[in-house]
Amino acid sequence: MNIFVVAALVAVLAWALTLAFRRYALASSLLDIPNARSSHTVPTPRGGGVAIVLSFLLVLPLLAWWGDISWPLAWALLGGGGCVAVVGYLDDHGHIAARWRLLAHFAGAVWALFWLGGLPPVQVGGVVFDLNWLGHVAAAFYLVWLLNLYNFMDGIDGIAGVEVVTVCGAGALLYGLLGLPEMAVLPLLLAAASGGFLYWNFPPAKIFMGDAGSGFLGLALGILSLQAAWVAPQLLWSWLILLAVFIVDATWTLLRRLLRGDKVYEAHRSHAYQYASRRHGQHRLVTLAVLALNIGWLLPLAVWVAVGGLDGVAGFVLACVPLVWLAVRYDAGKQE
Repeated sequence: MNIFVVAALVAVLAWALTLAFRRYALASSLLDIPNARSSHTVPTPRGGGVAIVLSFLLVLPLLAWWGDISWPLAWALLGGGGCVAVVGYLDDHGHIAARWRLLAHFAGAVWALFWLGGLPPVQVGGVVFDLNWLGHVAAAFYLVWLLNLYNFMDGIDGIAGVEVVTVCGAGALLYGLLGLPEMAVLPLLLAAASGGFLYWNFPPAKIFMGDAGSGFLGLALGILSLQAAWVAPQLLWSWLILLAVFIVDATWTLLRRLLRGDKVYEAHRSHAYQYASRRHGQHRLVTLAVLALNIGWLLPLAVWVAVGGLDGVAGFVLACVPLVWLAVRYDAGKQE
């Protein structure tokens, strides 16, 4: 079947499921009530990210059956992503202690790495290094950090949805430029599923994503980045560049809070994007700024690295320089 037809069907399914979850949340009073740590002012239904999870995961066995993706890749996403999504869903509807959530996150990451074959060789300065078991351990922490930072960055309307749509759309484009259009299937479908949800989450949001959706997306993006690196080592750096807005803001904020002695597992509103939304008085402007940065700044650098014109490490550092400046300018990690 034509992949664009499948993508359109996935987007429609995600749109419809999000609408269904919104009605269910309203009927069941599953609302995110504003408090001192919130970035919204109106009670809003939550948990809509489950629509992304279901619409994306349901199609994976079909794609594997048709031969469009490998079964190991399908199992990595189904098992790892499903585990993280279920734990996030339970936490959205109750409370799970942080240590148990973290254990589930590592379990999902290890499962995914088992099916992916661990961390692929890493290219630095034109030299490819195989880190063996040390690389596999680092990859597990990378996946867990990415899924948690995605949760941290899902704090204003539309930002998490815009991020995954632009990153996956750009990732699919990179495969096309390298003459590997068949590898673009999964990024396109994840972008489609997220786009269906984003219709309801774009500012002003009619439903929130919740931990089930944000954690799943963080892990899924990490898996896709490692898959890309198995195809071509430089693509790992291209994907890191595409994710740099989230990586820089979340990492800078966490480090600053750690150095101050804050309890980093407690909710807060001290990310740069949160300060920016309050300073400018709206979510839409900040979300659109992330969209512009991803397309106008990070995508050209990711392409440059992918086609071999720039070393991956140099490209990632170059990508991060203005983002670090923005993090400092908007007080990322500053005590509220």
